[in-house]
Amino acid sequence: MKAAARRTYPAFEPAPPGSNDALAVLGLTLAYRVRGREREVLHDVTFRVRRGEAYGLVGESGCGKSTVALAALAYLPRNGKIKAGRISIAGREVGSLAPDELRALRARTVSMVYQDPSRALNPSLTIGRQVSEAFELAGASRVDADAQALDMLRRVRIAAPERVMGCYPHQLSGGMQQRVVIAMALASKPALLILDEPTTGLDATVEAEVLDLVAKLREESGTAVLFISHNLAVIGRMCTRVGVLYAGRLVEEGTTEDVFGAPRHPYTVGLLRCLPKAGRSKDTERLDTIAGALPPLGTAVAGCVFAPRCRLADERCRGETPPPHRFNAAHGPQMARCHYHEQADSLPRAAAEPLPPRSAADDDAPQRTLALRAAHLSKTFDVAGAALRAVDDVSLELAAGETLGLVGESGSGKTTLAKLLVGLVAPDRGGTLELEGKPLPARVARRDDEQVKSLQIVFQNPDSALNRAHSVKRLIGRALSKLGSLRGAAHGARLATLTKAVRLPSRYLDARTRQLSGGLKQRVAIARAFAGDPRVVVCDEPTSALDVSVQAAILNLLADLQRERGVSYVFISHDLHVVRYVADRIAVLYVGKLLEIGPASAVFDGPHHPYTEALLSAMPTLGHANAAPKPRIRLAGDPPSPASPPTGCVFHTRCPRKLGAVCEEQDPPFADAGEGHRIRCHIPVSELRTMQREPQTA
Repeated sequence: MKAAARRTYPAFEPAPPGSNDALAVLGLTLAYRVRGREREVLHDVTFRVRRGEAYGLVGESGCGKSTVALAALAYLPRNGKIKAGRISIAGREVGSLAPDELRALRARTVSMVYQDPSRALNPSLTIGRQVSEAFELAGASRVDADAQALDMLRRVRIAAPERVMGCYPHQLSGGMQQRVVIAMALASKPALLILDEPTTGLDATVEAEVLDLVAKLREESGTAVLFISHNLAVIGRMCTRVGVLYAGRLVEEGTTEDVFGAPRHPYTVGLLRCLPKAGRSKDTERLDTIAGALPPLGTAVAGCVFAPRCRLADERCRGETPPPHRFNAAHGPQMARCHYHEQADSLPRAAAEPLPPRSAADDDAPQRTLALRAAHLSKTFDVAGAALRAVDDVSLELAAGETLGLVGESGSGKTTLAKLLVGLVAPDRGGTLELEGKPLPARVARRDDEQVKSLQIVFQNPDSALNRAHSVKRLIGRALSKLGSLRGAAHGARLATLTKAVRLPSRYLDARTRQLSGGLKQRVAIARAFAGDPRVVVCDEPTSALDVSVQAAILNLLADLQRERGVSYVFISHDLHVVRYVADRIAVLYVGKLLEIGPASAVFDGPHHPYTEALLSAMPTLGHANAAPKPRIRLAGDPPSPASPPTGCVFHTRCPRKLGAVCEEQDPPFADAGEGHRIRCHIPVSELRTMQREPQTA
């Protein structure tokens, strides 16, 4: 049978860089030389960032987003090579610049904020010296640079900036390090600011303040922004146009309203469907996922690169590379590399498996037994001779098969509370813990084997929790031996069952963790936590560093394990959309104190504590085109230090609804808002409900 002739398309020739282009990437093809072979990581990528514009670049890890940024700054590693194309910044060809000219460009014209701030800061210099140096390079004197550095640290919402100026990077949290790097990048008021995942380690309120600062810089100085992020809601809030990268190809581009509101590539549709949405929870439906994985680095692909994962793909897609289809959408020009771009919104969802049956513990919610009870937990640390109370008289109850979401800004005590629960830190005197109605020793070293395996933790960063020298099989197997006391055939059978439960393919059992993606590492960490059939698992930011597609798969996995095994979760996250999806109840912490607790729907729908109200207003949301944006409540000042908390209500120094002296002098009791919803505020619940119908913006 004669083969059908393959259709060819005319080559697209991008226009040369224009005077209005802050950044022009034209036909960029780039490869890394690995083990004697050139492996192509970017293929014919073309986009422009206009002067004063914010352009978003999205896609899964490994799609080439950071490589684009490094190529723009000529920061590629030695094995990186631009095979074709050109890059222009503010009208200057980057590839043609002499070393001195390139250094001047980086110092005055373009700045970059990296994803990992610890690698961008010099560990041997104080924060003040490093930030001041950035202003000195911009032309300020040493005295003026110090003053401007202090002011910039205040603008990026760093508490006690005078103290931080004298600190070294290792003395700051990851979120504070990120704010320092952002402050340094903004010092020169660059023509182009490249932000590579700049808000990953920040909580909702600080993230909102930093994004406001970037937006203000754009408005005041006309700075263009290339914003790289896996947080689609942040991109939707910050950027006027967006490009979608997949396996080194730009598969879709257009205005943010069009690409997120009416996507025309199946990959974009899939990414958006992975996001938790209001009104949906783990008990009503699974999150949609994108099956499969990115092709290996440098793989030669015939046809559409997304075809192996696309539920619309046919033989044409597998054999014929789609051209960039260009058309006028509702808000401007749009491009999609898909043969069937007009049918993208009809992409079938992932196989609709029925939700697993609920465990016996879930059958009658009002009569659930308590899995964990914490009463009057406090923790005081001695820091340079000062008493710092990280957790202050917190009491919680967790039912069998329930998820308790724990939210609050960085420094609110969430992780310290998690460590108290699992016994890594001992509470102050007077605090008690009970596991399934029986006393639980404060320190993990004093707990028996049954108690240890019944209460486990999944950390935020699996790299720090998994031994890089051991294989996946050994990491999980060791946990099975210690927690499950299994040997021989039973050990092997249980290992197979456990890896299947966490959807970890058997081909990865002999791999080291350095060979795994972030999502696979987190699956290994979850499998290890479930080795002893725990009754309670504390999840400390388990998805914060994951792409939305991997995040959706992990959240589905946690929900399935909960329904199958009746396990309870304490789920800590600064992503309130994720918390709303997974949590049955939510607890809100501020400077170590519990300010609100109740069913997830009640906490989100209101009435709320004024602090909760501010957190919710800071959530970046991918809204509908006709929906009015929700006003954001800007909190005055910085969170107080736990070493010297305010008298009265701990939130009164920043509260936009402060009543007066009563808030300053008296610690408010909990008020009952009904159905287990309690709010710690002097304002009556009925008044909170009335005033929060029209949120404040000041």
